[in-house]
Amino acid sequence: MHPNAPGPRGRVSLEALRHEARTELDTVIFERCLDGQDPWEFMDELPTVDELVVYLLRADAITANDGQLPTPTREYRVLRQIALDHPPLTRAVWRLLGRFRAEAG
Repeated sequence: MHPNAPGPRGRVSLEALRHEARTELDTVIFERCLDGQDPWEFMDELPTVDELVVYLLRADAITANDGQLPTPTREYRVLRQIALDHPPLTRAVWRLLGRFRAEAG
């Protein structure tokens, strides 16, 4: 792992992960508003808090694999494991799997 990379989040509580994601999302919203963008026009583009948590955990899995982007099969396994480790994220995982498949197909 890169020395400046954030530590793995896998053992952190879901509540803490959601708090981190909410803070990230609030920062993005704030920055876009400061840039003069209308929230009514960009809010639908942003991920949900749970989707952002899944993205953070996915990024940790990629970092743990020496930064190698996952193949579609590994992507499925990584996301499935996130859903198994954090059952309340299952819906977000399946939504993201659908998006990844749509982008690839």
